[in-house]
Amino acid sequence: MEELQRKPSDVHTDYVRRWKEGGGKVLGYACTATPVEILEAAGVLPYRIKAFGHPETELGDSYLARFNCRFCRSCLHLGLDGTYDFLDGLIETNGCDHLRGMFENWQYARKYDFFHYLKVPHFVRRDSLEYFTEELSLLRLALEEHFGVEITDDALREAIGTMNQVQAGLRELYALREGGEPRLSGAEALQVICTGSSMRAADFLSLLDRLVEERSRRPAIGGRARLILLGSATDEVDLVAEIEDQGALVVTDALCYGSRSFWGREGESVEEPLLYLAEKYLGNLFCPRMFTEYERRRDFVLERARQARVDGAIITYNKFCDLHGVESVSLRQDLERNGIPVLVLEKDYGSPADAGRIRTRVQAFLERNGIPVLVLEKDYGSPADAGRIRTRVQAFLERIGSGAVERAGAAR
Repeated sequence: MEELQRKPSDVHTDYVRRWKEGGGKVLGYACTATPVEILEAAGVLPYRIKAFGHPETELGDSYLARFNCRFCRSCLHLGLDGTYDFLDGLIETNGCDHLRGMFENWQYARKYDFFHYLKVPHFVRRDSLEYFTEELSLLRLALEEHFGVEITDDALREAIGTMNQVQAGLRELYALREGGEPRLSGAEALQVICTGSSMRAADFLSLLDRLVEERSRRPAIGGRARLILLGSATDEVDLVAEIEDQGALVVTDALCYGSRSFWGREGESVEEPLLYLAEKYLGNLFCPRMFTEYERRRDFVLERARQARVDGAIITYNKFCDLHGVESVSLRQDLERNGIPVLVLEKDYGSPADAGRIRTRVQAFLERNGIPVLVLEKDYGSPADAGRIRTRVQAFLERIGSGAVERAGAAR
């Protein structure tokens, strides 16, 4: 279980090393619109590009101007400094202009033998589905020709079935954090998803099933403000942990690296695997890049918030992310109209200098909305500190009453 539970601080994981040592191929992608089932059916390891809040962007800045998203510049830096040298190629999508700039400059500098541009429509219509299905057939053909494999319909159906099981398992995992007695923190959930996006689906599934079983027997995490976290590309486990250190618990999310990467309906055309994947992926893109789908994204966020009975919401987006920055205005209004207090938090991705400001704003948000908070400075690992911590926690719980947070949520 250490494969899932440890902090994902390193991009080139032991799992990837073992896969490469066994002669396996790895392709990098970034957008949730990439149907990884096609890569799975080709015998390739789909690896979702991550930076884990890496603060360095120097090499990326030599190709992308600083008014581009720092997440993209951080990923590009890692691609250029050798961290991602284990990749055998890249799959680019038109998620946003910053992402395209990242991929195209990465390919310009590294010149992978395999580089494929998967064009994803911005609308969900019949003609868009037909177009995207054709794009998926071109991806299939490119993989077959480059890697010398045949991607059969049966192999696609098998990969689809396994991935559907993984996504069902992740929904079970989320049920453990959204319930009245959460057994999983938001930081832990993000760790699991990030780790799983660097593994073959069948291997991840076996670990995920065991993790869900183990966590279901874990003592509940109580006495904290229940929050939903939503916004742009956020693989920063430390950011979620920092929010939770202020007395909150992120019980659900609507993040690109969170629930938006696996939640939603399945396709309908089971007999035609590529059309099925086009329906599934295009129909479940809860991203501002989809021009006419705001109401569906709003309803998705509100449903997650209601299901988890949240006390508040934090909308976070990376500096210079125009898509999520503009959408945050409407989302804030709609959440507040539904009685959910909102903190809009623009951040500089991976910047250590931003940590203090984020901490202060989260504390102020919780206090302003009457959500009980205990800020606990501690001496790491010191046995002598245990008594003081125990006394402060007991006094805090007595002061607010054991049901204070639940009553606040019910009142809303």
